[in-house]
Amino acid sequence: MTDSNSPATSRLQTTDTPLVGKYANLEIGELLPMGALLIAGEMGNILLPNKQVPDKSQVGDVVKVFIYLDSEDRVIATCQRPRATVGQAANLRVADVNEMGAFLDWGLVKDLFLPFAEQKKRLEVDQECIVYLYMDNTDRIIATTRLNRFIKDEVAVIYDNYNPGDKVRILIAATTELGYKAIVDNKYWGLIHHSDVRQAIRVGQKVDAYVRKQRDDKRLDLSLQPIGYQKVGGLSEQIMQKVEEGNGFLALSDKSPAELIEMHFGVSKRAFKMAIGKLYKDRKIVIESKGIRAI
Repeated sequence: MTDSNSPATSRLQTTDTPLVGKYANLEIGELLPMGALLIAGEMGNILLPNKQVPDKSQVGDVVKVFIYLDSEDRVIATCQRPRATVGQAANLRVADVNEMGAFLDWGLVKDLFLPFAEQKKRLEVDQECIVYLYMDNTDRIIATTRLNRFIKDEVAVIYDNYNPGDKVRILIAATTELGYKAIVDNKYWGLIHHSDVRQAIRVGQKVDAYVRKQRDDKRLDLSLQPIGYQKVGGLSEQIMQKVEEGNGFLALSDKSPAELIEMHFGVSKRAFKMAIGKLYKDRKIVIESKGIRAI
């Protein structure tokens, strides 16, 4: 199954039915001095302001847009990419605070509202916070830091099932005594144990991870490195790249200290030995006393 503040462009999900808070592919129905009117089915026509209209656009062209509400709560479209959409979690910076709550920079002209009632603790300008985006009962897009209402501890196995080695997208959300708590696929909590952290990570960072296991209690244990054979294959490629960069030689071998191996590759000595063993069997390297050499 499937940095911190990068726009949500790598996983743009469009919908056949235009919805506020989502991306949609909409046809230009009319071009006006103020912008393009997009045909949006039951929602009627939605304005894409002139400064957002792609160059050389014509009536009949289809454009990918994000639909949201402007400062006067009118439905409007934009070609800009927010850092999160409705149903997603993100790490966002507080741009302003007033008597109603905080306003977050999410990459659009109109900041995202985070009411005081949705804050676990009061936030100040320039602080960052992990939030989840949803539609409130007045059809506004708002943010909340009360994540447990939307992010579940247990995988809903009727709909989802994770297998060891599955690659997932995670958002590092908190540190605990056991490790790092992460949001998996915007739906579930997962845990990266301290013993599995072999690279620098921080709260608010979005990274790819791998399912170590879906436990009997339906909770997820995660790893930042590929599991099993996938791990060996990926590590082998990294090792060969280092060998090539060293003019065919790498001053590491199965006799090297574990700390040195971890410093260079962020993996255990056992994983490193498995990877160079694979390269040796594939006749890509020879193992010498002071390192490995390309054949």
